[in-house]
Amino acid sequence: MKKSMGNLFRGVVRGAAVTGVAVALAVPAGPATAASLAAPASAKTPPGLSCDTGKHAVDDYTGYALCRNNGGTAQTFWVHLVCGWSPDVDGEHVTLNPGQSGQSTAHCAGLGTGIGEITVQP
Repeated sequence: MKKSMGNLFRGVVRGAAVTGVAVALAVPAGPATAASLAAPASAKTPPGLSCDTGKHAVDDYTGYALCRNNGGTAQTFWVHLVCGWSPDVDGEHVTLNPGQSGQSTAHCAGLGTGIGEITVQP
């Protein structure tokens, strides 16, 4: 039996789909909520900033970091999203003077599995 390119392609796609299902079933999954994504402030927030992180209320692919500069000098920060199967993304860099507040947002690609982790980068 001669294999055509179409048959070879379907076989490769079928194998990839089976592998993907096996990997998905092997990884324990749980509901990801804004509370589970927000880590303790000491572990994920640069010194001198107090930040809240989370997902957008109506878009599970958009994350944010809302920060206040409690230090004595200007601070720059940005949000970093771990996006599962899609490439990770960084939000815009925000510079805050002492006492100021600001927000950085980023958006994971729609092809992926959504936001897996949100961190604040200095």
